[in-house]
Amino acid sequence: MKKFLAVIAALALAAAAAPAMAASNPFMDVPQGHWAYDAVGLLASRGIVSGYPDGSFKGAQPATRYEMASIVARALVAVNADKASKQDLELLKKLVMEFKDELDALGVKVDQLDKRVAVLEDGVGGWKIRGTFLFEAKFSGDTDSGNYLFTENGRKNDFEKEQFRLYLTKQINEDTYFYAEYRTGADGSGAPAGRGGRGDLQNMSWAQLFVDTKLPYDIGLRVGRFTVDFEDENGLYTDNDAIFGDFRIDGFQLSKQWNAFRATAIVGRNDNYGLYDATADAWGLDLDSAFMAYILDLNWTPNEKFFLGGTGYWFDDDSTGIDTLDLATATYAAYMGYKFTPAVELKGIYYWQNYGDDVVTPQGLPAFAVEDSPNAWKAILSIDQDLLKFTSLWIEYSQQDNTFFGYTDRYAIGGGAYDFVGLNMGVADPFGTSKYWFVKAEQQWNDKWSSFARFATVDYDTVNLDDATEWGVGIGYQYTPAIYFELAYDQVDHGDSITGNQGGEVGKDHVVRFSTSVNF
Repeated sequence: MKKFLAVIAALALAAAAAPAMAASNPFMDVPQGHWAYDAVGLLASRGIVSGYPDGSFKGAQPATRYEMASIVARALVAVNADKASKQDLELLKKLVMEFKDELDALGVKVDQLDKRVAVLEDGVGGWKIRGTFLFEAKFSGDTDSGNYLFTENGRKNDFEKEQFRLYLTKQINEDTYFYAEYRTGADGSGAPAGRGGRGDLQNMSWAQLFVDTKLPYDIGLRVGRFTVDFEDENGLYTDNDAIFGDFRIDGFQLSKQWNAFRATAIVGRNDNYGLYDATADAWGLDLDSAFMAYILDLNWTPNEKFFLGGTGYWFDDDSTGIDTLDLATATYAAYMGYKFTPAVELKGIYYWQNYGDDVVTPQGLPAFAVEDSPNAWKAILSIDQDLLKFTSLWIEYSQQDNTFFGYTDRYAIGGGAYDFVGLNMGVADPFGTSKYWFVKAEQQWNDKWSSFARFATVDYDTVNLDDATEWGVGIGYQYTPAIYFELAYDQVDHGDSITGNQGGEVGKDHVVRFSTSVNF
């Protein structure tokens, strides 16, 4: 199909020249009654293609094979993707194969129009709607602390519409693409459970809403609301979340590719990544949407085996009006990865942050009083099931200074609405460095059945604060291509000791979860 579509693309280059050639070509006419007349006539009657250069189609008038090839060429240039169906494109395919020799004689360079063909193939039917729906039934056991941290309602059992998302897309033209994501359920409005964001139908939002297009010099432009997640783009996390990143922003993104090198620059606001929640509480300020964000990512991927890059994030307060407060933050990252074989990859990322003196850390202390330049890093060994045969394997080790602003729920089996190792980071020693291990093994037994096992642990590097561990297992069944069922068990143990009287969690908590996901 793709080879054929490449042939179709070549026709557009000859569209202007073909009519002139057809007027004097020595080739035979297409016989009267040939199916091609009816095919082109049908497409023309539906407004999908035009016929001769003047826009008419003279179905009763004999045409040479070159003239017919000319008509098909113009069809590919001017085809109306909003009106065309897959059957229409199949008809065009049949026409191209019929007149292939004449098209070959035009000497058209096929590879110059691959992009146009991809647009036609993907854009058939105009607007496209797809979606995902996830429903979860969670059954918790009796907990040591009396808190049910795996359920959003704080009760022993919980049935919830965990996630519902609709995706609306349209390929406007060859260079312009529209994307919208409407969501509710988990992360319904980007707020944590305590503020009613997760699982509540009234919290609906356009999580992403943007347009991609091309500027001169092949510069990509994205404008609107979109996700910033360079860890995900480089395959640097699995299961739940990044150390830093994966937030939405309203703004502009410019990108440019020079062979193996790519640069991405973003300027925007309306999402401070949760960096300032503790700061807002400490200073009694409303800091939502109070910061400009400036982001730059540089990536070099010379081949399929190796990638190397760096990212900078700068958040600058422009709304509080309090000049005496230094609330600016900067986060920098360097990352790389290398594939020893197609199935074995070693990769990692290193972060360092700089806080303004008045930024308040997750422990509720001003940055000037503790570590105001914290670091975090992780190293990952990923092995595909193709090599091990019976399982894939993800082994990750990470360290994080306890004052580092990053996601502490990144190994949670179901995100921040679940219990997880790292939950007690807010009471950890601000001068300590937490150390994490995370291991996940996934097994794909056939096209229906799958399973997984996972383990996570954290050492908070804090006196009188026990390590936390988490382990879980699950089995999945792909009932149909669109419907997937999963039964899982997960347990978190926060230990028995807690620092001082600062709060935090102790003891064990566990859940049995049955989930149903639908893709449509």
